[in-house]
Amino acid sequence: MAGNEQAEQLKKAPKKVQGVYPPSPPHWVGDGFPVQSLFTYRDLGKVLNPFILLDHAGPAAFPPAPERMETPRGVGTHPHRGFETVTIVFGGQVAHGDSAGNSGSIGPGDVQWMTAGRGVLHQEFHAPEFTRDGGVFDVAQLWINLPARDKMTAPAYQPLAAADMQAVALTDPESVSAETVGSLRVIAGHFSAKGAEGEGGEITVTGPARSFTPLNVWDVTLAEGKSSVLACPEGWVTALAVIGGALVVEGVRGETNHTVVLSRQGTRFRIEAPEGAHFLVLTAQPLEEPIAGEGPFVMNERQELHQAFEDLRRGHFGTL
Repeated sequence: MAGNEQAEQLKKAPKKVQGVYPPSPPHWVGDGFPVQSLFTYRDLGKVLNPFILLDHAGPAAFPPAPERMETPRGVGTHPHRGFETVTIVFGGQVAHGDSAGNSGSIGPGDVQWMTAGRGVLHQEFHAPEFTRDGGVFDVAQLWINLPARDKMTAPAYQPLAAADMQAVALTDPESVSAETVGSLRVIAGHFSAKGAEGEGGEITVTGPARSFTPLNVWDVTLAEGKSSVLACPEGWVTALAVIGGALVVEGVRGETNHTVVLSRQGTRFRIEAPEGAHFLVLTAQPLEEPIAGEGPFVMNERQELHQAFEDLRRGHFGTL
C-alpha cells in the first residue's frame, strides 16, 4: 500500500472487533518447542485465510545443555505441502534444514520464510550455540496458505536477517504530537509513516519477504500507556496476535496469546497498550478457497490430501 493510499485509509471508517479468541492449551512440539496455538486451519484459519495457523513457542527458559550438542532439542524430519511457514525469532536460536538443500540458523530478530509448495521435508532444532549456552526461547511460527494455482510450486527458502527489516518509529497519526509511541518492523508488505522530524511528508517501508498473496506481516511494540491508529485496505482480513502484554483494539482487550479478529469492512483501527504490548499485525487480501487440512498438509480438496500422503510414501518429497 503506497503512502498516499494509506493516508486515505486513515480518514475512512474504523474496523470493528469481530471476536477475541484464546489460545489452545499448552503442548509440546517435539522436545524443543513449548507451544500454544493462537489459531489453526481448523478454526480461525478458515476466517483468516491465507493466514491458517499461528503457534507461539515460549517464552521458556532452557538450561545450558552441552551434552546435547549432537542431539539438540527440537523436531525431527517431517513433511509439508501446500503452504508457507514463517518462523519469527524473538529470543533464542533455531537451526533449520530441508530436503531442497537449504539450511541455516536464525537468531533474535531474524525470520525464516519457507515455501513448502509441492512438498518438502524439513527439521527444526535449537541451534548449537543456544543448545550449549541455554537462555530464553521465544519464537512464533505462522503458516500462510498458498492459492490453489500455486500449491504445487517448487519449494523455496527466504532467510531474512534482522538487518533486512527496517524498524520505523510508531506515532499516533490522529494526534498533534509527533511523540514516538512504539516501533514497527515490516516483515512482508508495506507500511507508511510520517517522516522523521524535519523531513516532513511520509515514508513508505517495504518488507523483504516475497509472498504469493498480497499481504502485510508487521511486528509491532507499543509502549505502556500509549496508543496509535493503523490502516489497512478495505475488504482485507485483519487479525492482531498478542505475543506479550495486553492490547486494546477499538476498545476491546486482548491478553497475551489471544487473537483479535477485525471486520473486513473499515480501513483503520485504534490500538492501546495499558501495560505495554508486543503483537503481530496480519492483514491480507482474502483467499476465498476451500481448505482441506490434515497434519502437515493443507490443500483444497480431500483427494489432494490423499495424494500428498501417497507422494510422501513414494518418496516424492526428497530425502533429508
